[in-house]
Amino acid sequence: MRKLVIRALVVAASAATALLVSTAAAQASVQPGEQDPVFDAPAGSVEVLVTKLSHGDATSRLRSSGITWSSSGNCSDRNNPTCTSFEQVNLATIQGAQTLKSASGCALNVTGGTETGHASGTYSHWNGYKLDYSLSTCVNNYVQGTFTYIGGSKWQSGSGNIYYKEGNHWDVTYYNCGGC
Repeated sequence: MRKLVIRALVVAASAATALLVSTAAAQASVQPGEQDPVFDAPAGSVEVLVTKLSHGDATSRLRSSGITWSSSGNCSDRNNPTCTSFEQVNLATIQGAQTLKSASGCALNVTGGTETGHASGTYSHWNGYKLDYSLSTCVNNYVQGTFTYIGGSKWQSGSGNIYYKEGNHWDVTYYNCGGC
C-alpha cells in the first residue's frame, strides 16, 4: 500500500512539473511588444479559450432567438465595411446577444459584427468580441435602467460586459455571455 501511495505522489509531481514547464514555454512564446491574451485581460476578467462561429452558425443562433441584423450594403462579406458579418464571431458574443434579447424582451437588430472598418484592438469587432445594435427606446431604457453607469456614455452589466451608447447605435463588448 505504501508503495502505491509513493508511486501516486511521484506521478502527480511529474504531471505538475510538466504543466509548469508547458505554461512557462507558452509564456515565453509571446514576443516583446505583443499582448498575451491570458495575462492582458481586463481587470477582474478571466480569459478563457473562445469558440469561433461561422457566419451561418451565428445567424442561425440569432434567428432562433428572434434577433435580426441589417447592413447598409445588404451583404455579409467580412472584408466589406458596408456589410454586417458574423464570420469568426465568438460564441459568447452571440450568446450575449441572446441573453440581452431574453432578459430585456426588446426587439434587437444587429448593425455591426466582425466586418472590417471598426476600431482595432484585442476586444474588437474583428476579433469577435463586439456587436453594434440599433438604438431603440426599449433597449435604451433596459440598458440605462438595469446596468451600472460607468461614465462616458458607458454602462456595465453585472457580468462585466460594456454597453457604449455611441451617436446612432449601441456598441457592446462581450467578455462573456452575460449569464447564459
